Amino acid sequence: MDCVEEEVDFNWEEYLEETGATAAPHTSFRHVELSLQSSFQPGMKLEVANKGSLDTYWVATIITTCGQLLLLRYCGYGDDRKTDFWCDVMTAELHPVGWCAQNNKTLQPPEDNVYLRAAIKEKNSDWTEFLIKELTGSRTAPANLLEGPLRGKNTVDLIVVGCILEVRDACEPNVYWAARVKSNIGGRLCLSYVGLNDPAYDMWMFYLDTRLRPLGWAKENYLSNKPPTDLCDLRSSSEWTEALEEATAESLKSPLPLEVFKDHADLHTHSFRPGMKLEMVTPKEPFNICPVSVTKVYNEYYFQITVDDLTAEATPTCVVCHADSPGILPVQWCLKNGVGLERPQGFESQDFDWADYLKHTGTEAAPDVCFPNASQSRGFCKDMWLEAVNPLQPSELCVARITQVKGRLLWVRLEGLSKPLPDCIVDVESMNIFPMGWCEANGYPLTHLQKTVCLPQKKIAVVQPEKQLVPSQPPDAPLNLCSSIAMDTGLVNGKYCCSQLFINHRCFSGPYLNKGRITELPKAVGPGKCAVVLKEILTMLINSAYKPGRVLRELQMVEDPQWNCQEETLKAKYKGKSYRSNMRIVRTADQVSEFCRRVCERLQCCLNLFGPTIVSDKCPENCFSQTKTKYTYYKKRKVGRPSLGENAQDGDMTKPARRRKKRKAIFVQKKRRTSIVGYQTTESPQDSDYYYDDEEEDFEEWGSEVSSSSMREENSFKDVPKRGRPPRRAALQRRATHPGPETSDRSSPRRTTRSVSYSQNQTAKNTNAKSFEEEDRLVLERNPLEWSVSDVVDFITSTDCASLAKIFQEQDIDGQALLLLTLPTVQECMDLKLGPAIKLCHQIERVKVAFYSQFAN
Repeated sequence: MDCVEEEVDFNWEEYLEETGATAAPHTSFRHVELSLQSSFQPGMKLEVANKGSLDTYWVATIITTCGQLLLLRYCGYGDDRKTDFWCDVMTAELHPVGWCAQNNKTLQPPEDNVYLRAAIKEKNSDWTEFLIKELTGSRTAPANLLEGPLRGKNTVDLIVVGCILEVRDACEPNVYWAARVKSNIGGRLCLSYVGLNDPAYDMWMFYLDTRLRPLGWAKENYLSNKPPTDLCDLRSSSEWTEALEEATAESLKSPLPLEVFKDHADLHTHSFRPGMKLEMVTPKEPFNICPVSVTKVYNEYYFQITVDDLTAEATPTCVVCHADSPGILPVQWCLKNGVGLERPQGFESQDFDWADYLKHTGTEAAPDVCFPNASQSRGFCKDMWLEAVNPLQPSELCVARITQVKGRLLWVRLEGLSKPLPDCIVDVESMNIFPMGWCEANGYPLTHLQKTVCLPQKKIAVVQPEKQLVPSQPPDAPLNLCSSIAMDTGLVNGKYCCSQLFINHRCFSGPYLNKGRITELPKAVGPGKCAVVLKEILTMLINSAYKPGRVLRELQMVEDPQWNCQEETLKAKYKGKSYRSNMRIVRTADQVSEFCRRVCERLQCCLNLFGPTIVSDKCPENCFSQTKTKYTYYKKRKVGRPSLGENAQDGDMTKPARRRKKRKAIFVQKKRRTSIVGYQTTESPQDSDYYYDDEEEDFEEWGSEVSSSSMREENSFKDVPKRGRPPRRAALQRRATHPGPETSDRSSPRRTTRSVSYSQNQTAKNTNAKSFEEEDRLVLERNPLEWSVSDVVDFITSTDCASLAKIFQEQDIDGQALLLLTLPTVQECMDLKLGPAIKLCHQIERVKVAFYSQFAN
C-alpha cells in the first residue's frame, strides 16, 4: 500500500465525495472571513486625478470595494449615485487627502463636470470652503496602500516577514514585549521574541489575536515593556534592551501599517470577582473541562484564572482571561450539557458535586451574567469536517472532524497523527480552526488521514491493456460491470458507480487530439466512482491533445443544468506552462453515457472514442476513413442548403481548389469558442463558422492531419497560403466584393465573416443569406468610455447574456466600469458561477477589443 504518494495528492473534494461527509461552512469561520476583506473601507476619502485636466485633482469617497476595484463618488454629489465610477487601485492615479497640498497640485472639480461645479457653488462660495466642511472628521486611505510595494494589498498581506509587533505576556496583562514576524500564512503568524533566536520559543497566533498590538502601544498606554516572565533569565537585562532598540530602529524603516489592527475586537468589561468558581477548558491541553477559580482581578478588562488543585505540592496553572475569552463556562455547564467534568487534583470524593464543593471551599459560583453568548454555535454541526491546529504542536494543521457540538464548544478529532490524541475542545470563535481548503489556498502542508482514498483510487485507476478482460458480447451491447467487479461496497454506492469506460483507439480522434498519443492510452478505465473515472479519462485526453489548453477550454463548455454534477479541477501542461480549469462532471451512472457523448461532440471526434461501448472491428459511426479536415460530428445539426443566388453572383473569378467531381455543397455549422484573453478578433458564444462538407463523394483533401501550428493559423489574423488552398482572407474579400452564382459549386471550403455593430443585431435578418453569417468582430458606434449605465444594459441585452442585464442596472455599471471588469471580479461581485461568468466576460472582451482597435489611439 503506497500511502505516502497518495497523501501528497490528498484532495478535500474527492475525500468528501468518497465518504459522503460535509464540510463546515466557510461563513462559520469569522476570523477567516475578516482576513479576506480589503484594506480600503467605505467612507475613506481619496484625491483622484481629473481625466480632462492635467495636474488637477478632486476628492472622492469610497462607496464600496471589490478586490482591487474601488467604486468612487466625487465629493459634492451627496447621496446621488448616478455618477459613481469604478477605478483600479493598481492603475488609477489615487492619493491620500493632503497629497495635493504637499506637492503643489490644484484641487478643483473636473472642468467638464458642469453639474458638479454648479451644485458646489450653489451652497459654497469657493472650493476651499466646501472641502473644509467635507473633510472635517473624515478618514483618508493610508498612503502606503496607494503606492509602493503594499499598493492595493489586502489587510493580511500588509504583514510581511520581518515586521515588528508587541505581544502581551500570557501571565501578565500589563506586560508587553516586541516580537518579529517569521512567516505569515494567510494571517496566521509565526512570531519570535526580539532577543531570542531559538525556534523552540516560537509561537503561532492569528493576526486578529487581542494579545497583538503595534510597536510602541505599551509605551503610549503606560504599560511595562519587558520580556516574558518565564524567559527573562535567558538573557541579561542589557542584552534584552539592546535587542529591543535594534528592533525599534529597524521597524522605523518599514513600519507596520495600523490598518492591520482595524478589525481587532474591542474588549468588554467583565463582572468577575476574586474567589468565584467556574468551569473552563484545560488551558495547556484542551482535552477536558475542569473547575477553576478567579484568583486575581487586574482591571475591568482582565482577570486571572487558576486551575483548582488541592494537593499540597501543586504548582499553580494560571492564565489571563477577559470577558470574551474562549473556553470559560458557568458552574453546572457540564452537567446541563451531558459532558464529563474532571475532578480537581486532590479531591477525595469520587463523585464531584458543585454544591458540596462550593460549600467545602467556602466560595461562590460566578453568575450566568458573566458569560454572554454561551449557546452560540455559528452553524457548526456534528460530523462536519474542517482543518484544525494541533494544540501540542501549533505549527501543524490537521484534517479534523467535529464529533460533537455543545453550546459554543466543539469536540474536534484530529486525523492523520502518528500518535492519536483525544478529541480537542475548541470554542466556535477559536482562531485555531479553519475551513476546508484553507491550507491548500495558502500553500501550507496539511496533515491528513493515513488511510485516505488511496485504496479506492488504486482500484479505479487505469486498467492496463494486458490486465483487461474484454467481455465476450457484441461490441455495441451496453456494459454493466458494477455488480461483477469486486469493489468495496462500503466506499462505493451503486448509484455513483459506473462500469468500465473504454477508449477505442481506432475511432476518429478529431482535430484536437493526437492519434498517436491516443493509441498509447490504456483501453479501459474503471470501474469506480463516476466522477473519478471520468476525471481520469478526461485528464488522459487533455494530455493527448495537440494544444491541451484549447481542449481545457472546450471541455468547460460541456454542461447541462439537468445533470447531477460536481466540480473538478483539470490540469494540463504545454510548452512548460501549466493550465488549470474547473469542469462540472456528472456523478451518477445513468448520466455517464450522455456526458461522454457530449464531450466527444465538443471535441469533434467519433462519438464512440470513449464511453461505455467497446468497438472491436468496425465503428457503427463509420469513422475509420475520415480525416481531420473533412470530418465533423456536427453533421447531425446541418442547416439547409442556400440557393445559389444567396452564395454567389456573376462577378467571382476565384479559381476553386482542385476537385475530382462536382459535388453537392451543404453548410455544416461548427460552433466555436475563442479565448477571452488577449486582444484578438473574438466571437461570441453564438458566433459560428460555416464549412462546406461533401456528403456524397470524396474530394481532394488539403492535409490528412491538423497540427498545432495549423490550428494556430486558423485563429490568427493573417492567413498563410498552403498548397492547393487559396489564401483565406483574400478569398473572403473577393467573395464579399465580387460574388458570383458559381461560388457555391466551385469555391473551396472556407468560412464567411462579417462585422456589425451590436445595435444592428435586431435588424440582421433582412435576407436569407445573412442568416448564414455570424458576428466576427464587434464594431462600436460610440466610445465605450462614454457609455452610460443604460447603454451598457442595452449592449448586454443584445447578447446571449441578456438575463444578466438587470445586475448591471442594479450596480450602476457604466462603460468605464465595464472595461475594468475581469473574470475574478465578475464572479465575486455578481455572484456568478464559472460558466455564465465566462460567457459574460467573453462579451466584455469583445467590447475591449473593439475599444482598443477603434478608440484607444
